Order: sequence, then structure tokens, then C-alpha cells
Amino acid sequence: MMNRMILCAGAVAAVALGIAEAGAQTPLRVAGNFSQNNKQVDVERAFFESLGTEAGVDLAVNYNPMDVVGVKAPDALRMLRGGSFDVMSVQIGMASRDDPFFEGVDLIGVSTDMDALRKAVDAYREAFDERLEEKFNAKVMTLWPFGPQVFYCNSPIETLDDLKGLKVRSFTPSMSAMLEHFGATPVTLQFSEVYPALQRGVVSCGVTSPTSGNTGNWPEVTSHFLPLSVSGSVQGHFINLDTWNGFTPEQQTALQTEFKALEDQLWDLAVSSNEDAVACNTGAESCANHKKFDMTLVEIQPDDQARVKEAAETVVLPIWRDTCNAVDPECSATWNETVGKAAGLTIE
Repeated sequence: MMNRMILCAGAVAAVALGIAEAGAQTPLRVAGNFSQNNKQVDVERAFFESLGTEAGVDLAVNYNPMDVVGVKAPDALRMLRGGSFDVMSVQIGMASRDDPFFEGVDLIGVSTDMDALRKAVDAYREAFDERLEEKFNAKVMTLWPFGPQVFYCNSPIETLDDLKGLKVRSFTPSMSAMLEHFGATPVTLQFSEVYPALQRGVVSCGVTSPTSGNTGNWPEVTSHFLPLSVSGSVQGHFINLDTWNGFTPEQQTALQTEFKALEDQLWDLAVSSNEDAVACNTGAESCANHKKFDMTLVEIQPDDQARVKEAAETVVLPIWRDTCNAVDPECSATWNETVGKAAGLTIE
């Protein structure tokens, strides 16, 4: 009888332990990127599916692209702060309407190639993270770009002068300022809204990366492709601080290691996929890993590259300075010491 009681007690304890272990799983509600960005979403999905195993943390991850769960890109920071999601993939330019400080990581015309952009991102990361924690109760886990932001148009263009009078999709305040400088009318749209807007003539051009435009099938509703880069469209994976602080220091270290690997993978994708996407958008024989279209490739004019840089210095930076300094008097000084120093620019 005693042995039976001991066995029963052991069985009960084992069941209780099993229940406790099952209950020890940390739920992680994740809003990923837009589903049309299928290359990035494929990377994200695989990452989050294996995150718990790779980091040695017992996670119950629920991952969905943001458009699948009805999330609007400009709302991301507020949703993180409110705890609607534990981790979000954030389009920083659109979300920065809640705080212009964040757009400083990728102001239009400042870092127009991937090497320059990485230096700017690394320089701004610490200040960015401090601001995010203070204002939105969230922490930076990754910062990475989609790639060079270029022009898709459904009417013939040859230079920036041809944007005059056209409605052009924008997704950051500084991009809107530059488009207005060139005589275009900016129309703010998140990525999932652009295809139908181009199709219906709501806008004549859209700005995005060669890869995103290709996977989003923009060449179906546009005819001319101008690969003139104006920025990199920096994104980030941010985690709610309450969720983050629920992990032990050892778990936090393991998670940071995995997110760093994700960041590196997405940077590599932005750099390596660009050339092939350009080739496929324009029907080149070298097209290999993207959908093939037959857009007209517009040759970049050296004068246009210089005009983008000039507009950044004379229009974008002064407007951003005034907007951001109105929120934080130290904003432009912080930028000068970080991104500005990396880019060789100073906001007066």
C-alpha cells in the first residue's frame, strides 16, 4: 500500500510538473512585415518559428504579417507601447510620424547606398534605442533596410524633372519634402495600398526597393523604372519592454544573438537581391531569382544624383531639424554627433 501511495504521489507530482512546464512557455505575439514582401516575410517566418529552439528559450510564437492581422504601419509604435503585440516589424519612416527623431536614421537623400546607410544606422542605433525605450516602452532588436529606394512610374520619365506635376507615392515625411521640392505631389501610402493606387491612376509613380516592387508585382501596373536611389527604407524589429524584462539576463543575451543573425541576414538580402531584381524588372537575360517583367530601364543622370544630395542638404535637413527640435531641442545636435558625423554632414 505504501509503495502504491508513493507511486501515485510521484505520478501526481510528475503531472503537476508537466503542467507547470507547459505553462512556463512565454507567449510571443509577432506582427511581421507586409505579406507582399514575401522574401522578407519568408525570412521572418522561418526565424520566429525556430527562435525558441535556437535561443534555448521556451517560446510560444504566434507570427502573422501585419496586413493579415489588420495592422497599419503608422500605428506600430503606439501598438507596441500599448502591448498589442510583443514584437513588431516596424516601417520606421511611417511610424516616425509619432516622433520625428526616429526618421533621423534614414533621412531622404542622406545615405543613398547600402555602405553609407549601414554606417549611419550603426552610428544612430544607441540614441535610437534610448529614445524608443523612453517614449514607447520598446527595445531595438534589429535595424535593417529593404534596399535602395527607387522609382516605378506608369508614364514615361527620363529625369527628376519629369516628376513635376505627378502624384508620387511617399512613405516618410522627408520623402514628401523632397518630392515637393521636385514639383511632385506626394501621396502617403503604405506598401499594401500602392499596387491598386498605381493600377487606378491614384498615383503615377511609387518609390520602393527593386526587390519589394518586384515581389509586389508593381511592374504589372508601371512601365518605366528609374533606379535612382534616395534612401534605404530602414525597418526594425522592436520588442515591448515589459515582455523583454520578463526574460532572464541569460535568455536576453541568447535572444539578442539570434536577432543579430536575423539583422545580418536581412542586410545581406537587401544588398544581394537588388541587382537581380533590377534585371528582372527590366527583362534582362541575367534575371534569375525574381519574376521577369519588361519595364523600360531609365538611365540615371549624374545631375539627378547631385540634385538628390543638394535637396537633402537644403530642404530635407532644415525641415527635419525644425520639426524634430520642436519636440526635442537636442534632436539635431544628437543627429550631428551620430548620423551627421558618419555621413559628413552637419545640420546648422
